[in-house]
Amino acid sequence: MIDKIRIIKQRFDEVSDLIIQPDIITDQKRYVKLNKEYKDLKTIVDKGEEYLAATDNLNEAKEIIADGSDAEMVEMAKMQLDEAKELLPQLEEELKILMVPKDPEDAKNVIVEIRAGTGGDEASIFAGDLYRMYTKFASDKKWKVEIEDLSEGTSGGFKEIVFSLTGNNVYGTMKFESGVHRVQRVPQTETQGRVHTSAATVMVLPEAEEFDVEVKMSDVRVDYFCSSGPGGQSVNTTYSAVRLTHVPTGIVAQCQDQKSQHKNKDKAFKVLRSRIYEMELQKKLDADSAKRNSLVSSGDRSAKIRTYNYAQGRVTDHRIGLTLYDLSNIINGDIHKIVEALELAENTEKLKEMNEL
Repeated sequence: MIDKIRIIKQRFDEVSDLIIQPDIITDQKRYVKLNKEYKDLKTIVDKGEEYLAATDNLNEAKEIIADGSDAEMVEMAKMQLDEAKELLPQLEEELKILMVPKDPEDAKNVIVEIRAGTGGDEASIFAGDLYRMYTKFASDKKWKVEIEDLSEGTSGGFKEIVFSLTGNNVYGTMKFESGVHRVQRVPQTETQGRVHTSAATVMVLPEAEEFDVEVKMSDVRVDYFCSSGPGGQSVNTTYSAVRLTHVPTGIVAQCQDQKSQHKNKDKAFKVLRSRIYEMELQKKLDADSAKRNSLVSSGDRSAKIRTYNYAQGRVTDHRIGLTLYDLSNIINGDIHKIVEALELAENTEKLKEMNEL
């Protein structure tokens, strides 16, 4: 462990020197990448210094006890030895987790797309519930939420809603939410009291920076149309809504949330760029067998990942077999325990892979 800490410290010193070089500062793409590496390495270096200090305390205590010439010092050294022995394994485990290779996308902001699936109006209502759950979770995390596009359901909720989350380590936290979410409850429209099963699909896309993916405007078809509300009725008579089609891939993004055509176009382009970037990223994940076989981060959009059962007050994440009887708090944004359990499962998988190498 000490050798690993020294190697990481050496790289940290190199990066610290690089990010103040004028040629690096003017190269935005490289500067952003190195700055991210600097922050990640600093976390490990700081924890590594704690580990080295505890190791020094352990060795110093052993020397004093072995000398044995001063009874009072020996007694203090025994206490120091016990503290170090208790602290070192804990610090070593923390360092192992910190040294797990991080997904380079984790620090990115995200575009989240929630679409009502099977279940008609109830599915739209559930899509609205999921949106509120994520916005309350985002509020806890001090993230900024901004709606990019939406299509309201006829009885409440959303047929589809697209929104961005901006903040610290957003994709690293939210990436586990992609997949099919299922709800089992008595719908508001049900008169017989029967439990229905409905579903909504969540997609979490890492938001692409301009230098992550190049989208030529000559490859994009731009269509303008009037915004519409729930049920298809027109909500304004100006052509402010924008639909962008990336001709080479057929990927479409649209926005009608803003009254300004220019703002809608900017928002739609942000979503389009992220969808194209996510498509390229998915190709890389599919080519990586370790990722593909991972239960946690398979990226399979059609996989049923979680069930919200109202009758039992239960939420079950099917990927890791986690069941929590705390539905009311979870649907109100307290998904921290689920996210932490999924992060732990992924890190455990990565540690296992590292040990097998």
